[in-house]
Amino acid sequence: MEIALISSETKRELMIQFCIAYCGVLAKHNICATKMTGKNVSEATGLEIEQLLPGSQGGVQQIASRIAYNEIDVLLYFREKTDDPDAMLKDAALMQECDRSNVPTATNIATAEAIITALDRGDLDWREIWNPKSEYNRKRKKL
Repeated sequence: MEIALISSETKRELMIQFCIAYCGVLAKHNICATKMTGKNVSEATGLEIEQLLPGSQGGVQQIASRIAYNEIDVLLYFREKTDDPDAMLKDAALMQECDRSNVPTATNIATAEAIITALDRGDLDWREIWNPKSEYNRKRKKL
C-alpha cells in the first residue's frame, strides 16, 4: 500500500514517535512524505521514504494530486489548528480529495493507530482493488 505522511512543525515529534512505534507495519508499505516530515521520520526509523516538496512549497498539493490519481491508499496528517486562511483552504481541499477518493485519513494519533492496526490486520486490503496502480491490479492485467 501507498502511505502518505504530513505533519505540522509542532506535531512532527508526535509523527516521529508514532512511526517509531509502528515501524514494523510501515516497513511493509511504500511511504511518501513532505520534505521535513520524511527526512525526520526516515532518520529516526531507518524507513525508506520518498521525500516530496516541503508542505508550504507544494508538498501538500503533491500529495493531494496523488490522492486524486489513486496513488495514495492511506493519509496520516498530524496537523495543528490554524487561523491562516490559506492553510485552512489547503487543508480543506486535501480533506475533500480524501473523501472523494475514499482514502482513509487520520488527523490525530488515535485515528492513526486505528488505521495502522486495521492496515496490519488486512482490513484495508480493499484499497488494493480500488487502486488501479496497485500490485494486485498490475498482476491482473498480465493474466
